[in-house]
Amino acid sequence: MEIPARELLQIGTAAAADKRATDIVALDLRKISSVTDYFVICSGSSDTNVRAIADAVREKLKEAGVRPFGVEGYRDGTWILMDYIDFVFHIFQSEKRVIFSLEDLWKDAARVPLENTEPAAKEGP
Repeated sequence: MEIPARELLQIGTAAAADKRATDIVALDLRKISSVTDYFVICSGSSDTNVRAIADAVREKLKEAGVRPFGVEGYRDGTWILMDYIDFVFHIFQSEKRVIFSLEDLWKDAARVPLENTEPAAKEGP
């Protein structure tokens, strides 16, 4: 059984949050674009953090049975785009996110409510 895109967004954004992604936003593009149904936009603190977020998103979504159609920007780690056809993850270093300002570019898109976007509590003493 195929998992709906909105549920996959929740899985991916929770994985991003667990790797300390910040300012996680999901935009519903279905009424304003034929490019994809949803964008997820989030920030990481460094190239290493951006890649760790991308790795976590890819792994959790793979466990849910989906793989990206394409991934761009992984080597540089300043803006990684992960295309899952029905949704696209944009993982930015904070400075790049400000420069490209996708939220402003797609300001007519409705925001999708997200769950589990706080980092998981660490276990231990």
